[in-house]
Amino acid sequence: MRRELLDLASDLARRGEPFALATVVARKPPISAQVGDMALVTRDAFHGWVGGSCTRPTVTAEARRALEDGRPRLVSLDPDPESQRRPGLSVFPMTCHSGGSVEIHIQPVLPAPRLLVYGVSPTARALARLAKAMGYTVWAVDPIADASAFPGADTVATDPQKVPVEKTSAPVFAVVATQGQWDEDALRAAIAQEPAYLGVVASPKRFGEMRAFLTGKVPEAVLARVRNPAGLDLGARLPEEIALSILAEIVKEQRAAAPRPVPRADAAPASEDALDPVCGMTVRVGEARHRAQHGGRDFYFCAAGCRERFLATPERYLAVTEAL
Repeated sequence: MRRELLDLASDLARRGEPFALATVVARKPPISAQVGDMALVTRDAFHGWVGGSCTRPTVTAEARRALEDGRPRLVSLDPDPESQRRPGLSVFPMTCHSGGSVEIHIQPVLPAPRLLVYGVSPTARALARLAKAMGYTVWAVDPIADASAFPGADTVATDPQKVPVEKTSAPVFAVVATQGQWDEDALRAAIAQEPAYLGVVASPKRFGEMRAFLTGKVPEAVLARVRNPAGLDLGARLPEEIALSILAEIVKEQRAAAPRPVPRADAAPASEDALDPVCGMTVRVGEARHRAQHGGRDFYFCAAGCRERFLATPERYLAVTEAL
């Protein structure tokens, strides 16, 4: 199972798809999960094993929250949640009647941010080198670009029209550093990528000419979001210093924005959550295998046992549902 999960994780990482790895790091019997058991969670699927129906819904929910905020977390499911409170640990009630507890570490794995660098100027080359060192996926784009000019770039493209506009969860940033060579065409190609950040390395006067040329060809609201001069005001002069100021501005923008990955265009809509009225477990409505109707309402359960207890005496549990 672990080999299969690692193969799947490798495939997802290669395709730039986000996922979270959940690993059992501690347990107190009786509990079915063992230390080292693993699961891989995507936005719409769960693979692996970290415990049964009392564990999986919570792990699934917390893993998907980790994919939203990009932060790892340590979660515990325990029959006595108050006894397990400590900094850095999120505790949830263990509702299985067998008892036991388990701690699970959840690590989100998000695709690397993508930086498109237009131009072969010294600043463009310095930017590509520094961005690669910071973990970005770097695309160098210029009609005369080659691998020798951008030895660390992931991709070198000589035709800007053939650079794919990818709708993935990875943020996309773009910098036009053509500095006098095909400036307007480069800016227009960069705008087509719909980047979260677009900076232009040029004097205000030159950028004004570029903007005037594109007025009427590109929506004014889009042009208004272009950063010029690109980068934070660090007093930079050398190409490497300018590259540093630009990446500093990108990092600032990225951290200030809500860290919520953009869903794939073909992804299914997120499922709603419901509470199991018997045990209080959170259940994903779209994935619930155990359901029932009562009084014209739908109810969802983490396991068959909870469903049976509800159907035997629904009035006993209806008070729980009134708060939903």
